[in-house]
Amino acid sequence: MAGYISEFFGYRAEDKSEIAMQAAANKICPFIHRQCTKILSRDRAVSGVCALRQKTSGSPSIICCPLRLYADDYKMLNLVSENAFKQSLNLYAGRVAVDKAKEENGAVAVFGHGWGGELRLPQREGTGSYFVDWVLARLDGFGELSEFTAIEVQTIDTTGNYRTARDSLLDGREITGDTVGFNWENVSKRIIPQIIYKGQVLQREDLCKTGLYFVCPNPIYERVLKRLGGKDKIPRFPTQPASIHFVSYDYIENEEIADGVIRPLGFIEEHCTTVYKIQEAFSAMNLPDGNVYRDAIMRSLYY
Repeated sequence: MAGYISEFFGYRAEDKSEIAMQAAANKICPFIHRQCTKILSRDRAVSGVCALRQKTSGSPSIICCPLRLYADDYKMLNLVSENAFKQSLNLYAGRVAVDKAKEENGAVAVFGHGWGGELRLPQREGTGSYFVDWVLARLDGFGELSEFTAIEVQTIDTTGNYRTARDSLLDGREITGDTVGFNWENVSKRIIPQIIYKGQVLQREDLCKTGLYFVCPNPIYERVLKRLGGKDKIPRFPTQPASIHFVSYDYIENEEIADGVIRPLGFIEEHCTTVYKIQEAFSAMNLPDGNVYRDAIMRSLYY
């Protein structure tokens, strides 16, 4: 498998505008407004790669950096907040939200990725973790905690290398293919058990009324649901504490984007089901027809 870099320091690889070139020269991530945090393991060089595409004609650009999903000043968090709490409230980092909620008759406290500090959860013994990427906590007009929801974010893991392609973009904004590809198997293998476990933990929380939001680019959304047997195997359910909200969050405009403009993201689709249905689908997925062992033994013994 081989591929190309399709977004570099926030802008299309083809974009030769001054702002795109400056972002690459200064190694600035426009989504967190500081240096890109993605580092290459070989020499600790700053990566700058936001999205990739395969060499196959018509292959979509697939987001590979989670920070890319935080474009437009964390627009994704606001969209999840509105979906979960059914009202538009301002988001603030951790404790700051308490006073703001009193001033504004409600607010959302955010924990995760530099917002509000780390929640001090008890350590879990053995395998598995119930830590999530984000927690959004709704506070009422008195600053009291009313409810909360949790968000897990996933982009695509990669295989191979994109060092040559990266260097070509840095040196002269030339698009060059490389050995980079997508590790689809690793995404499905790791993510589904984590979703089930974290969903089970959250359904035991008295104030988590909406369950877990799993936010990912559309190709990953489709691949995970397909791995579970398709939407028919995991039917829709109303929001509840045992909910798992699969959310496709991806590029929302297909037409050509002008140079110097970052491609916008938004909700493409949401599929809300329950952790029980995911468990059932995961346990039964890809099972062969019955009696495959018997038939193999019979063929070996008698045919």
